Amino acid sequence: MRAVVRRNKQLVCDEIGELEPAEGQVLVRTLACGICGSDLHALHHMEHMIDLARRAGGADNGFDPTADTVFGHEFCAEILDHGPRSSKALKAGTRVVSVPATLTAGGVELLGFSNRLPGGFAERMLLSEALVLEVPNGLPTDQAALTEPFAVGFHAVAKARMDADSVALVVGCGPVGLAVIAALKAQGHGPVIAADFSPRRRAAAERLGADIVMDPARESPHDRWERLGVPKARAAQQMIRMMGGSFGRPVIFECVGAPGVVQGLIEAAPAGAQIVVAGVCMETDRIEPSIAVTKEVELTFVFGYTPEEFAGTLRNISEGVIDVTGLVTAKVGLDGVAEAFVALGDPEAQVKILVEPGR
Repeated sequence: MRAVVRRNKQLVCDEIGELEPAEGQVLVRTLACGICGSDLHALHHMEHMIDLARRAGGADNGFDPTADTVFGHEFCAEILDHGPRSSKALKAGTRVVSVPATLTAGGVELLGFSNRLPGGFAERMLLSEALVLEVPNGLPTDQAALTEPFAVGFHAVAKARMDADSVALVVGCGPVGLAVIAALKAQGHGPVIAADFSPRRRAAAERLGADIVMDPARESPHDRWERLGVPKARAAQQMIRMMGGSFGRPVIFECVGAPGVVQGLIEAAPAGAQIVVAGVCMETDRIEPSIAVTKEVELTFVFGYTPEEFAGTLRNISEGVIDVTGLVTAKVGLDGVAEAFVALGDPEAQVKILVEPGR
């Protein structure tokens, strides 16, 4: 079968071996698979990514970052066949999504970061029957394929200590920031400020429900705190409390993942703010803890999602609580993947590109 393989830090469209489902597995046909920012980074820096993950205690089942790898962990697929002694609760032809992990006799294979099993940039995959979720009737395949990236936003918001009057600021409106905005609005939070330099990304943030959308090149989003009832200075906050008043807790979501961003937010945030770091910075960074200590700023680092959050995200998308219409800006076949990686380097060119191996 055909697949796009990462080989020698290049993307090559090639033939790979056919797959046979083992016990507890299902063979699926990949219908659509999103290109993630982590895929873009891994193309040239996979070795560094895996080194960082291992230092953080991550398990990868002996993954060799220098060997052939088929990316793709944001997918919607169709069941073709079942392995031995399967329950066959979902019949052949059923569309499914799944957390990108497959249980095997040799351990857990993380799809998209495995040498043994291909991810969604292949015509077919092996998934664990126990982990697949049926796509509700009527939900388009391209929207179902967005379950995984939007689950990341669901998890980030779950880790935030929002109160009823909280004001949220989302810094960076790429796929992670957009997922955070969607999760915030799905849970009834607001006002939500969204800040990004890209007009196209700001437009996407507005479609997903951001209450205030700002270009930080023209106005700092931190100038809005006071107008939204959140005093920035600790002394002012204490005075309000002494007089029996209250204000919503400021929560900032860092969705950029670049050096210097966290430090900038520590300096600009209101006292007592929580900064939820969802952007993945792969470089050594620097902060000045004294400023964070003095302001009692709370840093919360988040990663991934739980299976329950993944399922909840699929439900929110299928029921229209999260409207992802229009976020997919292009679809390509396997032959167009390498060019799509280049296009995603320009935020004005694309927001989200799906790979359709059958195209």
